[in-house]
Amino acid sequence: MNGLQGKVAVVTGGSSGIGRATALAFANEGMKVVIADVDTKAGELVTQEIQHANGSAIFVKADVSNAADVQALVNKTVQTYGRLDIGVNNAGIGGPSAITGDYTEQDWNRVISINLTGVWLCMKYQIQQMLSQSESGGIIVNMASILGWVGFASAPAYVAAKHGVLGLTKTAAVEYAAQNIRINAVCPAFIYTPLLENAGMAEGTDLYNMIANLHPMKRMGKPEEVADLVLWLCSDGASFVTGSAYLVDGGYVAQ
Repeated sequence: MNGLQGKVAVVTGGSSGIGRATALAFANEGMKVVIADVDTKAGELVTQEIQHANGSAIFVKADVSNAADVQALVNKTVQTYGRLDIGVNNAGIGGPSAITGDYTEQDWNRVISINLTGVWLCMKYQIQQMLSQSESGGIIVNMASILGWVGFASAPAYVAAKHGVLGLTKTAAVEYAAQNIRINAVCPAFIYTPLLENAGMAEGTDLYNMIANLHPMKRMGKPEEVADLVLWLCSDGASFVTGSAYLVDGGYVAQ
């Protein structure tokens, strides 16, 4: 990919699934990768995997819903690599399944704090750093969802958060386009990750088949298929792309 060699990128939620696939894809392009997650063990394993392949990576434990953690994450990135070029704000949770009238305030607040406020906090400190650099500019990719486009019964907080991520992405893209900061969102459908597998959707199960059949392609996506789109959005090939939301959904939203 053009223009990625040597760039410094932060990937939140980088210990597994889409985040892990993105971190590995970045490292394969010769980028310096900062993996952030609340799961220290898994995050360090991904970091070591990159380092053993002669890549450059560090792990920083960070809760994206905590402003101090996010600020420390950006500071550690700059202390280690001297700058921040790319932020991939991928960390998120699914939250409990319940219809809107039954959803608890506690569950609502947790999902919103991580999936929406967490994205805003990451953008806030990433943008501040990008603007402060001698060669200002940068790239941010926010991980939204097909549920940022459509509704889904029993996931009111998640759907609200992901719709919010799209609005936040568009607003910030307009605000900082003249400062050479490009901001886009990626909207995956159901991607086969450990998170879904651990939720009872292992390949071959009835639940997997039911979810897979929601997509016209009759399968779930792969983390690498999402990472490939993120990689392009961060490359020079997407130099005139900002404020957009890209579906990678096997045709889900086209139905």
